[in-house]
Amino acid sequence: MDGVLVHEGQAIPGAPEFIRALREAERPFLVLTNNSIFTPRDLRARLATSGIDVPEEAIWTSALATGQFLADQIPNGSAYVIGEAGLTTALYEAGYTLTESNPDYVVLGETRTYSFTAITKAIRLVRDGARFIATNPDTTGPSAEGPLPATGAVAAMIQAATGRSPYYVGKPNPMMFRSALNRIDAHSEVTAMIGDRMDTDVVAGIEAGLETFLVMTGSTSAAEVDTYPFRPSHVVDSIADLVDRV
Repeated sequence: MDGVLVHEGQAIPGAPEFIRALREAERPFLVLTNNSIFTPRDLRARLATSGIDVPEEAIWTSALATGQFLADQIPNGSAYVIGEAGLTTALYEAGYTLTESNPDYVVLGETRTYSFTAITKAIRLVRDGARFIATNPDTTGPSAEGPLPATGAVAAMIQAATGRSPYYVGKPNPMMFRSALNRIDAHSEVTAMIGDRMDTDVVAGIEAGLETFLVMTGSTSAAEVDTYPFRPSHVVDSIADLVDRV
């Protein structure tokens, strides 16, 4: 989503037209984000203010992917959660009970108000045997004042205190893309991924067996592409270059 469709709350030129073309052609698609703070309804509203009309059911977050993963692993399980409504709602809808008492999992997501008390509780639960899950490995997130510590940074703190590594569900884990494919009943051989980051989007797309498009409107610059040991299927300037390919 960020860097492909929007940048700092503004639509990237061509993004509204690309989404409109997908919908008019009735092509199944999902907008993916590692951000676990917001629900799909929240994100739909945020995109709409930028002039991009994406149905709620066409948004797939790391929180939703985490809920699906946990439901597949231990149906109707329990979790101690650090995160916002996007994550707690996803787990609740996946049939999970949120508890501080002997949970099956400690699930760490992103929040702008990480609590030392909550992190301490998570450390103790993981040390006592709870399985450790994190929605994504991103170490920082953006803000108007500069970078903020994100899920990966706090996960590193819990890992250091417990000696237990988390399982990251979101990108660059190809699990994120495979769960998205299942969501829209799609097959990897006829599906493409459009992203702005080589180290998350493109590598996960390759590992999930997708055709990959890298756009130059986000995190990865053209000069950086050749520094990676893998390459996207295509490199384009922006999403505007793909409208006619829908």
